[in-house]
Amino acid sequence: MTREEARQKAEKLVGQMTIEERASQLKFDAPAIERLGIPTYNWWNEALHGVARAGSATVFPQAIGLAAMFDDELLGKIADIIATEGRAKYNAYSSEDDRDIYKGLTFWSPNVNIFRDPRWGRGHETYGEDPYLTSRLGVAFVKGLQGDKETMKAAACAKHFAVHSGPEALRHEFDAVVSQKDLYETYLPAFEALVKEAGVESVMGAYNRTNGEPCCGSKTLLKDILRDDWGFEGHVVSDCWAIRDFYQNHNVVPGPKEAVKMAMDAGCDLNCGCTYAYVSAALKSGLITQEQITQACIRLFTTRFMLGLFGGSEFDDIPYEVVECKAHQSLAVEAAVKGTVLLKNDGMLPLNRENIKTVGVVGPNANSRAALAGNYHGTSSRYITVLEGIQDAAGEDIRVLYSEGAHLYKDKVENLAWKDDRISEAVIVAKHSDLTIAVLGLDETMEGEEADDGNVGEAGDKVSLGLPESQQRLLKAVIETGKPVVVVLMAGSAMDLTYADTHARAVVQAWYPGALGGRAVADILFGDAAPGGKLPVTFYYDSADLPEFTDYSMKNRTYRYVEKEVLYPFGFGLTYGKAQVVEAYLTQDISLDSDIQICCILENQGSRDVEEVVQVYIRDLESKYAVRNHSLCAFKRVTVKAGEKQPLYMSIDRKALMIVDDAGQRYVDSKKFMLYVGTSQPDERSRALSDANVIEIPVDL
Repeated sequence: MTREEARQKAEKLVGQMTIEERASQLKFDAPAIERLGIPTYNWWNEALHGVARAGSATVFPQAIGLAAMFDDELLGKIADIIATEGRAKYNAYSSEDDRDIYKGLTFWSPNVNIFRDPRWGRGHETYGEDPYLTSRLGVAFVKGLQGDKETMKAAACAKHFAVHSGPEALRHEFDAVVSQKDLYETYLPAFEALVKEAGVESVMGAYNRTNGEPCCGSKTLLKDILRDDWGFEGHVVSDCWAIRDFYQNHNVVPGPKEAVKMAMDAGCDLNCGCTYAYVSAALKSGLITQEQITQACIRLFTTRFMLGLFGGSEFDDIPYEVVECKAHQSLAVEAAVKGTVLLKNDGMLPLNRENIKTVGVVGPNANSRAALAGNYHGTSSRYITVLEGIQDAAGEDIRVLYSEGAHLYKDKVENLAWKDDRISEAVIVAKHSDLTIAVLGLDETMEGEEADDGNVGEAGDKVSLGLPESQQRLLKAVIETGKPVVVVLMAGSAMDLTYADTHARAVVQAWYPGALGGRAVADILFGDAAPGGKLPVTFYYDSADLPEFTDYSMKNRTYRYVEKEVLYPFGFGLTYGKAQVVEAYLTQDISLDSDIQICCILENQGSRDVEEVVQVYIRDLESKYAVRNHSLCAFKRVTVKAGEKQPLYMSIDRKALMIVDDAGQRYVDSKKFMLYVGTSQPDERSRALSDANVIEIPVDL
C-alpha cells in the first residue's frame, strides 16, 4: 500500500488507543494491546550482512567486504536475500507466537557512517571512507531490503545520524565538532541519498553530540535537515540508551523527563532504551503534548501497516526452507571472492598444485570462525575456515601442515607456557613446507563496538594500525625461515602492512568473509577463482601522520584529502588477469542540465577472463572549495573475456561538478574539470602498484 494509505490506517487504529497505550508503543519493545488486536512487537532487529542474532541465517561477508566488491547491483541482490530470510524467519517465529527481540521486520541496517579514521572499531560495519561509494551501495542495500512491491518486504534503517565514527570509548559524552563544509561534503551525502533516492523507512540517531546537540535530540539534524530539507516521511529511532545519555553523560538536561522532551521536540519517534518509559510523566509535567505522542505513534504504525503486519501480504507464504538454502550460500561465497583484495603478488599466486607437495598454514585466524563472521552476524549451520578451505582445495596429493602460531593478541596460547609458545611450531611447519600461508588479523573481540575485550581497553577502537605484537613476532619468525610466505589478512579495517608488503611474496586482504569465506579464500589462492575486490578505504603506512582521533575535520583524511603517499590507496586491487582502459571519451556535449555521459573501452590483454572495476574520478581545477585531490564519481564492475575489448557506457551525476563551500552550500564554481577513467585512482602510488592506464578527459563548461 502507499504511505498515505498506510498512514490513514494508522491514524484510525491509533485513534482508538488511550494516550497511555500510545505512549507504550514508543518503546522498542512495544507491548500488545489485546483489545485492538495488536500483538507485541519488538522493533530491534539487525541485518548488516545477513539476518543477525536470531539463530540460523546466511552469513555474508561483513559490510566492508561487501563494499570492496564495488558492485551495487550484487549488493542489492544480497539485501533482497536478507529480506527473504528475514520474512521466512518472521513467518515461522510468529506462527509460534515468538515475538522476541531480533525477530521482527524492522532491520537497523545499513550503517552509512563514513570510515574517516582507520582506528575506529566499527568501521567494518560501513561501506568505507567515500561518500559517493557509500551512497551508491547504501541506496542499493535499502532498495534490495525494502523491495518494490505493494507491501514493504522489510524496513531498512540508515544509521547513525550523523557525524559518527568514534572514538567508541567517548561516544556517550563526545561532541563531534564539524564544519558546515565537511558536514555537507562528507558526512551527510549518504544519508541524503538513502532518504531521497531509496526511501529508507527509518533513520537512527547517533550517540554523540554534533556541534553541541545530542544527535537523538538534535533539532538541526532531525527536524531542519532530515524532515524539512530532505522531506523524510518515515520514523526516527534513537540508538540504544542514547536518550539516557542526555542527562547521564552529555549533561544537557537534568533528568529523564527533560530528555524525553528534547528527543520528542526534535522528532525522535521510537526509543531503543528505557527513557521513553517517562513519556507519560513528561506529559503530566507539561513538557510534551498529546499531539506529539500521537504523531510519533502514527508514524510507527504507518511502518507496521506498510509491512503488511495487520492485513497479510504476498510475503506471508515465504517458507522457512529458504533460510541458508544452497543458492543463498553460493552467493555468499561469490560475494567473498568478489570482495577479496589482492594487495601484492610477485607471481606467487595463484598457486600451482603441480609444483607443491606441502603447504604450511599458520596464524591465529587460520582456523578461526570468529574471523569469518565480523560482528552483527547470524549463526551459520556450517563454517569453512581458511584452513579448512585450503585443506579442501589442496586435494589428495598436497599435504597441509598447520600451526596456530600465536594467540590473536596475548603473548601465549597456553596460560602455563613460555611466551610465544606456538612460534617454534609455526617455524617447524614453515621449514617443512614448500610455502607458508600466514593467516593473521583481528576479529570482533578486537575491533568493534565500545566494550570489546581484546584491544587493551580501547573499547572497540584500535590502539594503532599495527598487527598485535604476538602476530608481528610470528610473521617475522616465519619470514626468516627463508621459505615463501603469503599473508592473508582477516580484518575489517586498514592496517599497517609495511612489513608484509616488503617481505611476503603476496598479500591478500580477505576482510571478514562470511561463514563460508574460507572456501572463497582457498579458491583464490589456488586460482580456482580470481580476486576481484578494490579497497573501499585507504591503507596508510602507519598512524603517525593521522590527525587526532577526536578531530572530525577531513583535513589529511581519506584519499580525497590525504597529503602524503600511502601504502595501498583507496580503489586499489590486483587480479590474476590484465584488463586496462585503453580509451575514454565524452559521448555528448557537457550541460549543467544533464548528467555527463562517457564511453570507455576496456581491453583484456591477458589469457584469462577477468572481472574489473572501472572507476571514474573527477577533479575541479579552479575552485578554492574543491577537495584537495579528486573524488570518485562513477564505477562499474564488468567481466571481460580474454583478448576482448568491451565498450562501457557510464553516466556521471552532474552533481559531481559541484563544490561545497564553507557555509555548506553546493553549487558549480568552476569551468574546468578533469575526469580520470581507469581501474584505480589517478594518483602516482596507484599507477605504480597496478601499472594500469588512467585516461584523462578534460571537461570545459
